[in-house]
Amino acid sequence: MSQTFVDDPGTDTGSAENPVGGEERQHIPSGFKTPTLRSERVKLRRALTFLGMTLILPGSAQVAAGNKRVGRFALRTWAVLWGLLLFSGLLALVWRSGAVALFTYPLTLRVIQIGLVVLGIGWGILLLDAWRIARPPELARRHRPLFALISLALVAAVVGALVASAGVVSAQRDLVSTVFAGGGEKQATAGRYNILLMGGDAGADRTGLRPDSMTVASVDAETGRTVLISLPRNLEDVPFPESSPLHKRFPNGYSCPDHSCMLNAVYTYAMGHKDLYPGVRNPGAQATKEAIEGATGLKINYWALVDLKGFQALVDAVGGITLDVNRDIPIGGGHAKLYGWVKKGQNRHLNGYEALWFARSRSDSSDYDRMARQKCVMSAMLQQLDPVTVLTNFNQIAAAGKEIVATDIPTSRVDTMLDLAMKAKAKPISTLAFVPPTVYPGAPNFDKVHTMVAKKIAESEAADNPAPAASTSAAAPTASGAPSSSAKASSSATKKKTTASNASDVGAVCAASGQ
Repeated sequence: MSQTFVDDPGTDTGSAENPVGGEERQHIPSGFKTPTLRSERVKLRRALTFLGMTLILPGSAQVAAGNKRVGRFALRTWAVLWGLLLFSGLLALVWRSGAVALFTYPLTLRVIQIGLVVLGIGWGILLLDAWRIARPPELARRHRPLFALISLALVAAVVGALVASAGVVSAQRDLVSTVFAGGGEKQATAGRYNILLMGGDAGADRTGLRPDSMTVASVDAETGRTVLISLPRNLEDVPFPESSPLHKRFPNGYSCPDHSCMLNAVYTYAMGHKDLYPGVRNPGAQATKEAIEGATGLKINYWALVDLKGFQALVDAVGGITLDVNRDIPIGGGHAKLYGWVKKGQNRHLNGYEALWFARSRSDSSDYDRMARQKCVMSAMLQQLDPVTVLTNFNQIAAAGKEIVATDIPTSRVDTMLDLAMKAKAKPISTLAFVPPTVYPGAPNFDKVHTMVAKKIAESEAADNPAPAASTSAAAPTASGAPSSSAKASSSATKKKTTASNASDVGAVCAASGQ
């Protein structure tokens, strides 16, 4: 009687049924399984190697066992891409401003975006071809599903990652095209960059857009040490520089008999008289910039205007901010409905909606208190933003960035601004606000304002360049060398009167805010 040997069911590669009913079926003894199992493992290892080769060096699997022409083309393409990447890294090290200008140019970003998509599709096809040349039908049945699953997972991961990267590049291109129009003053003045930050509200109940908050960030070009200078929105009689088109209209400052000509109305006035600023993209922002120059005596390099909706979206995009809320802040209120409160607490983590109302709420507080809270929000965002947060939330940040009405910072200076921000983050931020009784918005003394600005900036710069001897312009000492009793009393009174509006640094501002 003849006998037919077959594998175990687990290693059966397709034995036939007994052709004759009388024939017996017997299993191969276990000793005969070893070569078969070894062959299966070799085939699986070979298949996985092809996938790994394609993942690390696209085209190498095709050169080894597939279409060599395709493989060589893929390898050359891969070499060119690595060469471009290396060149970009060297360019960033040697000439960073040039690299930033190149990679923020919209056409460059469009080419990179398309290239990433094409690379992702091509790489995915090579991975599928690596699966094909591994000859899946020759694998053991139990290995085939696993190998197919690994292949598909690699294709999805590679293509998905590159398409997502293309999405980030697209968001950056849209952000650059929408926001960074350029036109500002690139050169630092007296070693400082002065940037005007405006928060605008163009709500349905408003006639046009009026900046509700105006703050100048005066930044040392070398150290990054920053002074935040807040200007009241209701500041009157603001002078314009002689170079301003509005100087001829208002030679004695921006004033009206009914006291409606306040600082925050300059924007609306200029937007209604665009003929005074031919060829200017945003006459309102330009006019406000000129008014701030007249008020502070500083040359403003750049301006940026963010509306309230954009601010809320921006805070949400970075995951919120954490700061101290020293009293319950109303959401709404005043002439509007009270919707709730930003609750008091230490290290409160606020979302965009809460941060917006913390910064803008006027109910049960003054404009000066609101100015102080806005500085706390600016400081919190500066301190808490980091490259990882920006990178992982870039698409959301870019989308929020489109809510910025305009800025005249050119793309070629973005790297400079980022450098200054990183330097400023490492140092205490000084602050200055023009509030009563020092400055009355309805009748300001701008010579005094200019002097205050110059003094505050000089104090900030002295922190990095201390004088060899202490200044003697403070309280005059008595014959014994101790401060006079009147000086002590004055010092004590000053400490008691320290509030969120007149504290000398942002830390003190935020500690006093709302108290």
